Amino acid sequence: MNKILAAIVTSTALVSPALAQDQITEFRIGILGGENAQDRLASNECYRAAAEELLGVPVKLFTPADYDGVIQGLLGGTIDMAWLGASGYAKTYLTDPEAVEPIMVKTNMDKSYGYHSIGFARKDSGITSLEDMKGKVFGFGDPNSTSGYLIPSIEIPQETGASMESGDYFGEVKFTGGHEQTIVAVFNGDVDAGVTWADGMGAWEDGYNSGALRKAADAGLVDMNQLVEIWKSKPIPEGPIVVRKALPERVKIDIATLTASLPYMDPDCAYNFMAGEALGFQPINHDAYLSIIEARKSKM
Repeated sequence: MNKILAAIVTSTALVSPALAQDQITEFRIGILGGENAQDRLASNECYRAAAEELLGVPVKLFTPADYDGVIQGLLGGTIDMAWLGASGYAKTYLTDPEAVEPIMVKTNMDKSYGYHSIGFARKDSGITSLEDMKGKVFGFGDPNSTSGYLIPSIEIPQETGASMESGDYFGEVKFTGGHEQTIVAVFNGDVDAGVTWADGMGAWEDGYNSGALRKAADAGLVDMNQLVEIWKSKPIPEGPIVVRKALPERVKIDIATLTASLPYMDPDCAYNFMAGEALGFQPINHDAYLSIIEARKSKM
């Protein structure tokens, strides 16, 4: 990680760790659910180590059981930074507009920062569309997930003409707990179909370029050739990396610069951190999420 830190310090004239330590005594990163806790820790360990060396204080990772655990940590001041989904950011903002601020967003290979909610099923199930899902079990990740529930709960009823209540169109709407859980549940036949997130770029058999399908394929949890896409949402703005507004400005700048530098200074770390192949990160602000905030309001 020294090459990352050297480049950051050289290019931005950041404060020394000693000065940073005068401002904060530790830095806490919350990681959303979506894969098991051990894998979440492993994917983020290289980032944690780089942040710890840069800031000069202990940096700790937290893996709450669900999305709301991270959101409540940010609201309560027990978590300093997290990569939220757009819906998670909307909930945080609507609960307390002064709690956090977006600083960076993942950039796709085509320089966009959107992604999709992807509906999928086992290829041997014969399910190829939402029409085939009538009366069947549909798996969703987490109520606070953008692609894992919010967007599907708005767009799918527009297509089916029915609500998302179990027994209305689908036989059962089931929450699995996260993206990885949904993917495994579909692959194992525990649910008939599910939704997860992906950038929608690259090859299906790879799990697209980045996203939960790519991570699951890379980890050997699923064979993408045994799965088929049955639905795809409109583009969704990628969720932001947020920090608590109450943090010292210098710390916010340090973390933003570290995040932006990661793909260039340590591509392997960036690949794990970004859940696959992506161009990198770019600055983002609150205005990018106004549509998602309105969508979240509509569901309240």
